[in-house]
Amino acid sequence: MTAEGFLEGRRLQMARGVLLQCIMGGYPPACFYGSDDGDLALNADPRQIHRLPWSQTPRALAICDADELSGESSRLSTRGQLKQVIARYAALGLAPVVATELEFFVFAANDDPAQAFRPPVGLDGRREEGYSAFSVSSNNGLRPFFKEVYECMAALGLPRDTFMHEMGVSQFEINLLHGDPLLLADQTFLFKHLLKEVALKHGLIVVCMAKPLARTPGSSMHIHQSLVEIGSGRNVFSDEAGQPTAMFRHFIGGLQAGLADFTALFAPNVNSYQRLCHPYASPNNACWSHDNRAAGLRIPASSPVARRVENRLPGADANPYLAIAASLAAGLHGIENELEPTAAIQGEFEVPDNLSLPCTLHAALERLKRSQLARELFGTEFIEGYIASKTMELTSFFDEITPWERRVLAAQA
Repeated sequence: MTAEGFLEGRRLQMARGVLLQCIMGGYPPACFYGSDDGDLALNADPRQIHRLPWSQTPRALAICDADELSGESSRLSTRGQLKQVIARYAALGLAPVVATELEFFVFAANDDPAQAFRPPVGLDGRREEGYSAFSVSSNNGLRPFFKEVYECMAALGLPRDTFMHEMGVSQFEINLLHGDPLLLADQTFLFKHLLKEVALKHGLIVVCMAKPLARTPGSSMHIHQSLVEIGSGRNVFSDEAGQPTAMFRHFIGGLQAGLADFTALFAPNVNSYQRLCHPYASPNNACWSHDNRAAGLRIPASSPVARRVENRLPGADANPYLAIAASLAAGLHGIENELEPTAAIQGEFEVPDNLSLPCTLHAALERLKRSQLARELFGTEFIEGYIASKTMELTSFFDEITPWERRVLAAQA
């Protein structure tokens, strides 16, 4: 849209079906978004209108709500779903506080998808071999890229907590400062967009796949969650003596009840399960623990005022609006129904069958399809539309034969 049209308040409309467009570009049958495929109104959030500092031609980006023409939020909108979950907490006098930890890879340009990704050439003329985890000098060869990333973050008002080299080859992580869930979802979305755009300017690509390299740790989007009392700002997960509250237990109990049903929302792609099937630091379970990274739900070591629950299931490929909405909705389900969690686990442990999660996209979609809880929390229209779109993507994946199949199976009798 032209700047003039935007400033005049001209309404931008879009077909409802676009919200269910699959990643290959196609659409599920129109019955999933209204047979008429009528329009939605895109209403810009005035707090999220940004001049794009990396663009040579002056451009701006506005994050919009997708609303029905009658005024209410579209049930197909993931941002709208998150706003509804936040409103349900507010009705109880509570406000969720969220922080995301996003991991990503920086690679050399890759114009042939049949070839593996490679790290970029550093200032010493070499490609990283994977010895730089948590090193203060690990990104020397990428300093011009990261310098512009930091500058663009400042221009967009994206505060950062910590930035580090992660365990993978040319893999990095940013921790965004905790705050309002909708704001954090917007910031996570903007940061991913920023990364990819700035990388292209530097002849690089940023990849937020869950598992872009074999035999290398994948990329997550851990979600830290706590709840505060509206007005006082008191963390309701801790009592006056600094001990965990019943609401803290119930929140964990709700997450344990919902993680298996919602796995397809946290791990939305075929590749997501490549990360989860190699469980080091990517636990595919609904166990909970105090500071044990093998548990899907980890309680980080902290003071009582900062007591929180870390959901370690979502991958970097997850939709931040939907992943945060699903995690908070599950916790709220536990609070409203006073669900008690299992006993916390510590050290080495075996995952009980009732706390294991789907390990393929097909299994996760089947679980989501059977979930009455998902329909209650997100509505039948959204769940059925989401499943229809993801089923198209899974079918497209199965339409191709992988190099592994040709290499290993062709010679079999």
